[in-house]
Amino acid sequence: MITPIVLASGSSIRAQLLQNAGIEFEVTVPRIDEEAIKAALIAEHASPRDIADALAEMKARKVADKRPDAMVIGCDQVLSFDSGLLSKPIDRMDAAAQLRAMRGQRHMLLSAAVIYHDGKPIWRHVGQVRLRMRNVSDAYLDGYIERNWDDIRHSVGAYQLEAEGVRLFHSIEGDYFNVLGIPLLELLAFLTLRGVIDG
Repeated sequence: MITPIVLASGSSIRAQLLQNAGIEFEVTVPRIDEEAIKAALIAEHASPRDIADALAEMKARKVADKRPDAMVIGCDQVLSFDSGLLSKPIDRMDAAAQLRAMRGQRHMLLSAAVIYHDGKPIWRHVGQVRLRMRNVSDAYLDGYIERNWDDIRHSVGAYQLEAEGVRLFHSIEGDYFNVLGIPLLELLAFLTLRGVIDG
């Protein structure tokens, strides 16, 4: 019997990456109050790694409650910078403030994935990437935000590395898929090992 795969995420890039890898899956977007959960975890002094993992698990669990037969993949990504977390920008001014604060500095992206099956978590992984931003000019940042706002408003840190955002960076240490929000290689290895996908 084929085990269905469900992606518990509204991210188009995550879906595209799975699709590009030849995976058959469905998408169900979980309804959770991400910001409230994140705020509660921050108040409890949870680490960025634990916050990413907890949010990914909550998304997977929410969808898995209705689909216990499926391998439900929950994902989340957080950006750790200067002893805090950056979220998706509220508006253009917030995006500009985030990018100006990060230029010339290092930050870390943590991409978590948790798989639920039969009502329980059976696999989890948190990938880490260290990035260093170039010391770009105010004029370039303003133009960048204006040109890319419709896309970057959905991205933590107000950039997308798969698009013009790559020009903001001096160096990237880690797996590119983790930058895009999913530890894809580890996820595919697990699904292959379990016989869910051919390999």
